[in-house]
Amino acid sequence: MDELRKNQILEADVESWSAEGFGVCRVQGRAVFVPRAIPGERWQLRIVKVSAGAVFARGEKLLRPSPARMEPDCPHFGKCGGCDTRHVCYEEELRFKLGRVNDALRHIGKQNLQAEEILGSEAQDRYRNKAIFALADTAAGPAFGFYRERSHELIPIEDCLLQSELSCRYAAAVAEFLRREKLPAYDEESGKGTVRHVFCRQAHKTNEAVLCVCSAAGFGAKTTALTEHLRRRCPELSGIVLNINKSRGNTVLSGDFYTLWGDAILHDKLCGLEFAIAPQAFFQINPPQAERLYEKAAEYAGATKEDLVFDLYCGAGTISLRMAKDAGRVIGAEIVPEAVENAAENARRNGIDNAEFLCGDAGEAAQTLASRGLRPRIVVVDPPRKGMSAEAVSAVASMEPERIVYVSCNPATLARDVLRFQELGFSLRKATAVDMFPRTCHVETVGLMSREGA
Repeated sequence: MDELRKNQILEADVESWSAEGFGVCRVQGRAVFVPRAIPGERWQLRIVKVSAGAVFARGEKLLRPSPARMEPDCPHFGKCGGCDTRHVCYEEELRFKLGRVNDALRHIGKQNLQAEEILGSEAQDRYRNKAIFALADTAAGPAFGFYRERSHELIPIEDCLLQSELSCRYAAAVAEFLRREKLPAYDEESGKGTVRHVFCRQAHKTNEAVLCVCSAAGFGAKTTALTEHLRRRCPELSGIVLNINKSRGNTVLSGDFYTLWGDAILHDKLCGLEFAIAPQAFFQINPPQAERLYEKAAEYAGATKEDLVFDLYCGAGTISLRMAKDAGRVIGAEIVPEAVENAAENARRNGIDNAEFLCGDAGEAAQTLASRGLRPRIVVVDPPRKGMSAEAVSAVASMEPERIVYVSCNPATLARDVLRFQELGFSLRKATAVDMFPRTCHVETVGLMSREGA
């Protein structure tokens, strides 16, 4: 049989989803990945890339559509690289995400146990409390938008359905000021220009909103005019911040921060707790779903007033402080000093005196607890997308907790780490998926592990 080749035209049925949200066909024994194709559909395809590892195709003609297919409601879908699933109904999106978690557990983690449910989001649009827009010069002058997928080509937009309407209006106001004052946007290649990004954060349960203008060099004598323009165009703002970021590359927030007006700190509530959030601090993007995620983590932990809970990768202490409601004592560990200070301040703000925070990695924190003669009954981990290092897994296992609650933003690294824990005597008992980011491929998972025989 002939090998698949570039520009070959063929017909195929879409059998499944890939982890990246592509439709997957089987042709001549090979998996063929097709963007925006849905399982159950039949397509006429054009092969666009053939390599030893994968085959990619473009859908030329839809021959049999899926009942789950819907018309995308955004003109930028498929261009800006933000949304992945605007072409399917939300029920199918949830099926895809739950399947993604279970495929990873089965194939990477070698697990028979499956996540039985996914907690869907009540809001599929306008749910993000944080927006980061890029700016670039266009034929019509400076514009805001997002980069085309896998590029730094700006796709100018006027609105984004994932962001709040206020965030889009704030970004438009900055671009409007640049055009009015004939100021160029920042150019990555030359390193010249003014605004690189616009960073907007809006509280979910208070009326506060902070706009951070990320600039390469500032605005000099026009700084006051910028502040006045933004206050006039965006009266809902509670703070305006200027970030001077002189670094090369695409890091959004770096360098020095200056409060131009109001308060740079945003105040919001999560799980009944109050948090003070600086522009560079991490805070969950979808608070209602974050609350459901944390409540599920607390349910799995099952902490009582007799228990010591250890929270690794604690960040600003959101999970730690939620666990402190149930536990006798909580110790959080985080390697970023500023986050540890933020966590301690959030504990004081909420009058929580049974939580403390350490600066260090998993191994260092484990040694500190051991030197104090402390042994946590429950360990909670919430690592970044790359998951836990093998050393961190070993450090947690060496504490010999009865329960490990793993909060994950990446099913693949979750499954890998579950297998590592299994080799050290811990078994996966339960798992629940949570849709924190509707209309994207991303999915969160909370899993419960316990020592074998427990």
